[in-house]
Amino acid sequence: MSSTATGPAAPAAAGYSARRTLPLRVEAMRQLRRRRTLVIGGLLAALPFVILAAFQIGGTPDRPGRTTFIELATASGPNFAATLLFMGTGFLLVIPVALFCGDTVASEAGWSSLRYLLAAPVPRARLLARKFTVGLAFSAAAIVLLPLVGLAVGTAAYGWGDLELPTGTSLPAATALPRLGLAVGYIILAELVVAALAFWLSTATDAPLGAVGGAVFLSIITGVLDAVTALGDLREWLPAHWQYAWADALQPRLEWGGMIQGVSLSVSYAIVFLALAFRGFARKDVVS
Repeated sequence: MSSTATGPAAPAAAGYSARRTLPLRVEAMRQLRRRRTLVIGGLLAALPFVILAAFQIGGTPDRPGRTTFIELATASGPNFAATLLFMGTGFLLVIPVALFCGDTVASEAGWSSLRYLLAAPVPRARLLARKFTVGLAFSAAAIVLLPLVGLAVGTAAYGWGDLELPTGTSLPAATALPRLGLAVGYIILAELVVAALAFWLSTATDAPLGAVGGAVFLSIITGVLDAVTALGDLREWLPAHWQYAWADALQPRLEWGGMIQGVSLSVSYAIVFLALAFRGFARKDVVS
Protein backbone atom coordinates (compact mmCIF):
# COMPACT_ATOMS: atom_id res chain seq x y z
CA MET A 1 0.00 0.00 0.00
CA SER A 2 1.23 3.49 -0.75
CA SER A 3 2.64 5.42 2.15
CA THR A 4 0.26 8.26 1.33
CA ALA A 5 -2.82 6.11 1.51
CA THR A 6 -5.42 7.46 3.87
CA GLY A 7 -7.65 5.58 6.24
CA PRO A 8 -8.62 5.29 9.89
CA ALA A 9 -5.76 6.37 12.10
CA ALA A 10 -4.19 3.46 13.94
CA PRO A 11 -3.94 3.85 17.70
CA ALA A 12 -0.49 4.87 18.89
CA ALA A 13 1.58 2.18 20.53
CA ALA A 14 2.03 2.40 24.26
CA GLY A 15 4.99 4.61 25.12
CA TYR A 16 5.27 6.01 21.59
CA SER A 17 6.22 9.67 21.33
CA ALA A 18 6.98 11.35 18.02
CA ARG A 19 9.44 13.65 19.81
CA ARG A 20 11.61 10.67 20.71
CA THR A 21 12.00 9.33 17.19
CA LEU A 22 15.25 9.75 15.25
CA PRO A 23 17.33 11.58 17.88
CA LEU A 24 19.91 14.00 16.53
CA ARG A 25 22.79 12.00 18.01
CA VAL A 26 21.62 8.87 16.19
CA GLU A 27 21.40 10.62 12.83
CA ALA A 28 24.71 12.39 13.45
CA MET A 29 26.51 9.11 14.20
CA ARG A 30 24.98 7.49 11.12
CA GLN A 31 26.27 10.28 8.92
CA LEU A 32 29.64 10.44 10.68
CA ARG A 33 30.34 6.78 10.00
CA ARG A 34 29.66 7.09 6.29
CA ARG A 35 32.66 6.83 4.00
CA ARG A 36 31.92 10.07 2.15
CA THR A 37 32.08 11.99 5.44
CA LEU A 38 35.52 10.58 6.22
CA VAL A 39 36.74 11.20 2.67
CA ILE A 40 35.57 14.83 2.61
CA GLY A 41 37.06 15.48 6.04
CA GLY A 42 40.36 13.90 5.02
CA LEU A 43 40.58 15.87 1.77
CA LEU A 44 39.86 19.20 3.46
CA ALA A 45 42.39 18.47 6.20
CA ALA A 46 45.00 17.46 3.63
CA LEU A 47 44.51 20.46 1.33
CA PRO A 48 46.53 22.94 3.48
CA PHE A 49 49.48 20.53 3.39
CA VAL A 50 49.16 20.27 -0.40
CA ILE A 51 49.13 24.07 -0.77
CA LEU A 52 52.07 24.36 1.63
CA ALA A 53 54.03 21.81 -0.41
CA ALA A 54 53.25 23.76 -3.58
CA PHE A 55 54.63 26.95 -2.03
CA GLN A 56 57.70 25.12 -0.73
CA ILE A 57 58.42 23.68 -4.16
CA GLY A 58 57.54 26.79 -6.17
CA GLY A 59 58.93 29.37 -3.77
CA THR A 60 57.35 32.51 -2.38
CA PRO A 61 54.50 33.80 -4.59
CA ASP A 62 55.28 36.83 -6.71
CA ARG A 63 53.71 40.12 -5.68
CA PRO A 64 52.73 42.03 -8.83
CA GLY A 65 51.11 45.44 -8.88
CA ARG A 66 47.72 44.02 -7.89
CA THR A 67 48.28 42.01 -4.73
CA THR A 68 45.84 39.28 -3.69
CA PHE A 69 45.59 36.97 -0.70
CA ILE A 70 47.44 34.29 -2.68
CA GLU A 71 50.53 36.49 -3.08
CA LEU A 72 50.45 37.15 0.68
CA ALA A 73 49.92 33.51 1.70
CA THR A 74 53.43 33.03 3.11
CA ALA A 75 53.42 36.21 5.21
CA SER A 76 52.03 34.55 8.35
CA GLY A 77 49.74 31.83 9.68
CA PRO A 78 46.64 34.08 9.49
CA ASN A 79 47.55 34.95 5.89
CA PHE A 80 47.78 31.28 4.98
CA ALA A 81 44.33 30.65 6.49
CA ALA A 82 42.86 33.64 4.61
CA THR A 83 44.38 32.30 1.39
CA LEU A 84 42.65 28.95 1.88
CA LEU A 85 39.34 30.75 2.39
CA PHE A 86 39.96 32.69 -0.80
CA MET A 87 40.72 29.49 -2.72
CA GLY A 88 37.76 27.61 -1.28
CA THR A 89 35.09 30.24 -1.80
CA GLY A 90 32.97 29.80 -4.89
CA PHE A 91 33.49 26.09 -5.57
CA LEU A 92 35.61 24.02 -3.19
CA LEU A 93 33.50 24.71 -0.10
CA VAL A 94 30.29 24.36 -2.11
CA ILE A 95 30.96 20.66 -2.68
CA PRO A 96 30.83 19.43 0.96
CA VAL A 97 27.76 21.58 1.63
CA ALA A 98 25.96 20.16 -1.40
CA LEU A 99 27.11 16.65 -0.50
CA PHE A 100 26.08 16.64 3.15
CA CYS A 101 22.69 18.27 2.49
CA GLY A 102 21.92 16.80 -0.93
CA ASP A 103 22.83 13.20 -0.18
CA THR A 104 20.97 12.81 3.10
CA VAL A 105 17.38 12.03 2.03
CA ALA A 106 18.06 10.82 -1.51
CA SER A 107 20.54 8.22 -0.25
CA GLU A 108 17.88 6.75 2.04
CA ALA A 109 15.56 6.46 -0.94
CA GLY A 110 18.35 4.95 -3.02
CA TRP A 111 18.96 2.31 -0.34
CA SER A 112 15.19 1.62 -0.13
CA SER A 113 15.30 2.45 3.58
CA LEU A 114 13.33 5.71 3.52
CA ARG A 115 9.94 4.01 3.77
CA TYR A 116 11.14 1.97 6.74
CA LEU A 117 12.17 5.14 8.55
CA LEU A 118 8.72 6.57 7.97
CA ALA A 119 7.15 3.31 9.11
CA ALA A 120 9.08 3.42 12.39
CA PRO A 121 7.13 5.77 12.50
CA VAL A 122 9.12 9.01 12.21
CA PRO A 123 6.91 12.00 11.27
CA ARG A 124 7.91 13.36 7.89
CA ALA A 125 8.52 16.90 9.08
CA ARG A 126 10.68 15.62 11.94
CA LEU A 127 12.63 13.37 9.58
CA LEU A 128 13.44 16.31 7.30
CA ALA A 129 14.25 18.64 10.20
CA ARG A 130 16.64 16.13 11.73
CA LYS A 131 18.39 15.33 8.48
CA PHE A 132 18.77 18.97 7.45
CA THR A 133 20.05 19.96 10.89
CA VAL A 134 22.70 17.26 10.83
CA GLY A 135 23.61 17.98 7.20
CA LEU A 136 23.98 21.66 8.02
CA ALA A 137 26.12 20.89 11.07
CA PHE A 138 28.47 18.72 9.02
CA SER A 139 28.61 21.40 6.32
CA ALA A 140 29.56 24.04 8.88
CA ALA A 141 32.21 21.71 10.33
CA ALA A 142 33.69 21.21 6.86
CA ILE A 143 33.84 24.96 6.24
CA VAL A 144 35.51 25.54 9.62
CA LEU A 145 37.96 22.66 9.15
CA LEU A 146 39.73 24.12 6.11
CA PRO A 147 40.89 27.47 7.59
CA LEU A 148 41.42 25.93 11.03
CA VAL A 149 43.90 23.38 9.74
CA GLY A 150 45.32 26.06 7.44
CA LEU A 151 45.92 28.35 10.41
CA ALA A 152 47.77 25.62 12.28
CA VAL A 153 49.83 24.58 9.25
CA GLY A 154 50.56 28.17 8.22
CA THR A 155 51.60 29.18 11.73
CA ALA A 156 53.95 26.19 11.97
CA ALA A 157 55.47 27.02 8.59
CA TYR A 158 55.48 30.83 8.52
CA GLY A 159 55.00 31.86 12.13
CA TRP A 160 52.31 33.75 13.98
CA GLY A 161 52.10 37.36 12.87
CA ASP A 162 49.96 40.18 11.58
CA LEU A 163 47.52 39.61 8.76
CA GLU A 164 48.83 41.48 5.74
CA LEU A 165 46.07 42.76 3.45
CA PRO A 166 46.04 43.24 -0.32
CA THR A 167 45.44 46.97 0.30
CA GLY A 168 48.95 47.31 1.72
CA THR A 169 47.80 47.60 5.33
CA SER A 170 47.69 44.92 8.01
CA LEU A 171 45.66 43.72 10.96
CA PRO A 172 47.32 42.91 14.28
CA ALA A 173 47.39 39.19 14.99
CA ALA A 174 45.09 39.62 18.00
CA THR A 175 42.52 41.32 15.78
CA ALA A 176 42.99 39.02 12.79
CA LEU A 177 41.83 35.87 14.58
CA PRO A 178 38.28 37.05 15.46
CA ARG A 179 38.01 38.68 12.03
CA LEU A 180 38.84 35.35 10.39
CA GLY A 181 36.18 33.76 12.60
CA LEU A 182 33.69 36.35 11.38
CA ALA A 183 34.65 35.62 7.77
CA VAL A 184 34.11 31.87 8.31
CA GLY A 185 30.76 32.57 9.96
CA TYR A 186 29.70 34.63 6.96
CA ILE A 187 30.65 31.85 4.55
CA ILE A 188 28.57 29.36 6.54
CA LEU A 189 25.53 31.64 6.35
CA ALA A 190 26.16 32.43 2.67
CA GLU A 191 26.18 28.70 1.88
CA LEU A 192 22.71 28.25 3.38
CA VAL A 193 21.22 28.76 -0.06
CA VAL A 194 23.31 25.88 -1.48
CA ALA A 195 22.42 23.68 1.50
CA ALA A 196 18.69 24.34 1.18
CA LEU A 197 18.74 23.90 -2.61
CA ALA A 198 20.59 20.59 -2.34
CA PHE A 199 18.21 19.45 0.40
CA TRP A 200 15.15 20.30 -1.68
CA LEU A 201 16.55 18.35 -4.62
CA SER A 202 17.32 15.47 -2.25
CA THR A 203 13.64 15.22 -1.28
CA ALA A 204 12.58 15.26 -4.93
CA THR A 205 14.81 12.49 -6.30
CA ASP A 206 16.04 9.03 -5.39
CA ALA A 207 19.45 9.73 -6.98
CA PRO A 208 21.91 11.36 -4.54
CA LEU A 209 24.25 12.30 -7.37
CA GLY A 210 21.44 14.20 -9.06
CA ALA A 211 20.72 16.26 -5.93
CA VAL A 212 24.37 17.00 -5.20
CA GLY A 213 25.29 17.62 -8.81
CA GLY A 214 22.24 19.81 -9.38
CA ALA A 215 23.11 22.08 -6.47
CA VAL A 216 26.76 22.37 -7.53
CA PHE A 217 25.78 22.99 -11.15
CA LEU A 218 23.33 25.75 -10.27
CA SER A 219 25.95 27.32 -8.00
CA ILE A 220 28.38 27.37 -10.92
CA ILE A 221 25.73 28.86 -13.23
CA THR A 222 25.02 31.71 -10.82
CA GLY A 223 28.75 32.40 -10.65
CA VAL A 224 28.94 32.55 -14.44
CA LEU A 225 25.93 34.86 -14.62
CA ASP A 226 27.48 37.13 -12.01
CA ALA A 227 30.42 37.63 -14.36
CA VAL A 228 28.06 38.98 -17.07
CA THR A 229 28.34 42.69 -16.39
CA ALA A 230 25.55 43.40 -18.89
CA LEU A 231 23.08 42.19 -16.26
CA GLY A 232 23.86 45.28 -14.21
CA ASP A 233 22.07 45.51 -10.87
CA LEU A 234 20.28 42.21 -11.52
CA ARG A 235 23.47 40.47 -10.43
CA GLU A 236 22.80 41.60 -6.87
CA TRP A 237 19.98 39.03 -6.76
CA LEU A 238 22.47 36.23 -7.40
CA PRO A 239 23.95 34.56 -4.30
CA ALA A 240 27.30 34.29 -6.07
CA HIS A 241 27.50 38.08 -6.27
CA TRP A 242 28.13 38.24 -2.51
CA GLN A 243 30.25 35.14 -2.03
CA TYR A 244 33.46 37.12 -1.45
CA ALA A 245 31.85 39.70 0.83
CA TRP A 246 33.63 37.99 3.74
CA ALA A 247 36.73 39.92 2.69
CA ASP A 248 35.06 43.03 4.16
CA ALA A 249 35.61 41.46 7.58
CA LEU A 250 39.37 41.61 6.98
CA GLN A 251 39.54 45.32 6.30
CA PRO A 252 41.15 47.75 8.78
CA ARG A 253 37.69 49.23 9.24
CA LEU A 254 35.08 46.49 9.45
CA GLU A 255 32.46 46.82 6.70
CA TRP A 256 29.06 45.20 7.26
CA GLY A 257 27.07 46.30 4.20
CA GLY A 258 28.02 43.58 1.74
CA MET A 259 27.88 40.80 4.33
CA ILE A 260 24.42 41.85 5.51
CA GLN A 261 23.10 41.86 1.95
CA GLY A 262 24.71 38.51 1.19
CA VAL A 263 23.32 36.83 4.31
CA SER A 264 19.85 38.34 3.77
CA LEU A 265 19.73 37.03 0.21
CA SER A 266 21.03 33.58 1.17
CA VAL A 267 18.59 33.18 4.06
CA SER A 268 15.66 34.36 1.92
CA TYR A 269 16.40 31.83 -0.81
CA ALA A 270 17.02 29.12 1.78
CA ILE A 271 13.59 29.67 3.37
CA VAL A 272 11.92 29.28 -0.04
CA PHE A 273 13.81 26.08 -0.88
CA LEU A 274 13.14 24.57 2.54
CA ALA A 275 9.45 25.40 2.26
CA LEU A 276 9.37 23.62 -1.10
CA ALA A 277 11.18 20.64 0.40
CA PHE A 278 8.81 20.24 3.35
CA ARG A 279 5.70 20.88 1.26
CA GLY A 280 6.69 18.49 -1.51
CA PHE A 281 7.84 15.70 0.81
CA ALA A 282 4.67 15.91 2.88
CA ARG A 283 2.68 15.01 -0.26
CA LYS A 284 5.18 12.62 -1.78
CA ASP A 285 4.28 8.96 -2.31
CA VAL A 286 7.33 7.29 -0.80
CA VAL A 287 7.77 3.82 -2.28
CA SER A 288 11.53 3.39 -1.88
